[in-house]
Amino acid sequence: MLVVKDKQRILMNLREPEQVLAVIPQAKLQVLNGKNIVSVPHMDDIVRVLRNLGLAAPGPVRSYYDWPGRFTPFIHQYETAEFLTLNPRAFCLNGMGSGKTAATLWAFDWLRRQGSVRRMVVVSPLSTLERTWGDEIFKNHTDMTFGVIHGSRQRKLRMLQDNYDVYIINHDGIKDEEVLRILANREDIDIVVIDELASFRNASTQKWKCANRLINGDKKLGWPGKEYAWGLTGTPIPNEPTDAWAQCRLIRPESVPKFGGAFRDTVMKQISQYKWVARDNALKHVYGVMQPAIRFSREDCIDLPPTTYVTRDVGMTKEQHQLYTDMMARYKAEFAGGAIKAVNEAVRIGKLLQIVCGVAYTDDGDVSIPAEGRVNEVIETIEAAEGKVIVFVPLTGALNGLAERLGALFNVAVIHGGVSKTARDNIFSEFMSPHGPRVLVAQPGTMSHGLTLTAANTIVWYAPIHSAEIYEQANARIVRPGQKRNTLIVRIQGSDLERRMYDKLEKRGTMQGVLLDMFD
Repeated sequence: MLVVKDKQRILMNLREPEQVLAVIPQAKLQVLNGKNIVSVPHMDDIVRVLRNLGLAAPGPVRSYYDWPGRFTPFIHQYETAEFLTLNPRAFCLNGMGSGKTAATLWAFDWLRRQGSVRRMVVVSPLSTLERTWGDEIFKNHTDMTFGVIHGSRQRKLRMLQDNYDVYIINHDGIKDEEVLRILANREDIDIVVIDELASFRNASTQKWKCANRLINGDKKLGWPGKEYAWGLTGTPIPNEPTDAWAQCRLIRPESVPKFGGAFRDTVMKQISQYKWVARDNALKHVYGVMQPAIRFSREDCIDLPPTTYVTRDVGMTKEQHQLYTDMMARYKAEFAGGAIKAVNEAVRIGKLLQIVCGVAYTDDGDVSIPAEGRVNEVIETIEAAEGKVIVFVPLTGALNGLAERLGALFNVAVIHGGVSKTARDNIFSEFMSPHGPRVLVAQPGTMSHGLTLTAANTIVWYAPIHSAEIYEQANARIVRPGQKRNTLIVRIQGSDLERRMYDKLEKRGTMQGVLLDMFD
């Protein structure tokens, strides 16, 4: 098979060309030196037909696209983008931190340039609206417009009247009936991308039902479905094989039974009145129904840098925002009066970090502050991780509260200053065991030197810390000899102070002046 780029055609030497000639009207046959040479246009729809016939034709995007952006794609990103351009309804199961966002946008951009699609809706976790999808478009696709559909209802409805190339909305945002109606009835929106598809593994939830109406239409209301729907997740079955059913019903509903009970009976067996276990062939069956799919784990992406840093923006709760705003106003007044100087700003920074972490220290004890967005982001990150996870929390009160929440969902171990050395050693040993805790919640200063914790390949920072040295050393617990997988560092932030602190940590700078600079 030969691609003639200047003619944008594919040449194939076929023993039996009749099958291709019968299904592709544009195909031409020439006999050269006794060989049957079939020529067809090198186009996406024709490549799909050739692949359905069992002919491994290359996708046009690999030959003619200019791959805009600051970086050259990695090999697995080329393959992922090509796969998506050739499969209107598909699953991208690449691991967290493998560059799914960039590959998806390249695929959309190619289809958009070809006139195959016009606009796209991305339904993603709240923390990734701006810092992941928005940033990726802004930095790498200068001719692509996007709108983040978030905020007040009036703002969202107003933005939906504008013609963006990409509409980015959070998972719960599609539950607004008017917003959903507009998106579903826009004939110029051809693609729906569900980022972190595994969050939609429960078909009884309102957000699943709304996503299903957006993707597959609503016959009662006359809403058309979308031709393209791509589901992105690195962990399609975080709990049980039955997790796959609802996801398939969104992306490829014809691949599974209409009712979840029938699918459950196929992949699970009941061993007591209340207990079900996976059948021996469950994973093979899930693999069969979640097709077409592409999968690169982070370990498969040998061309990726060994450590990838990602930032998750998480909005503060109403209570956090009010306390944070009031505290900043107070500190600004103190700064104007000369009360805050470099020698005492660390105390003020600590108070602000207490607020964003969801706990305030008072003379009467710790006071809990709602911080659901931050907690949920940690949970989603753990669910999406391919291995064990370390969560660093700088404040003991916030650490204990988070560990309690995570303990209801995962096998969790806790390390802080009050844990004895003997207990710590036992915890570290168990964590390195395949059957030990999946999550280790810890204060970074208690395990920033000497430890090898390569059973984990993901670290989550619940909030930034003051010391660049401790930050670097804590991250090195998973980046050590014996680590056979690529590693991921996830940094959660929800305030301008945290953004500035992470920037200082990344540049190995001191925190001196980080708060004072905000008042200049």
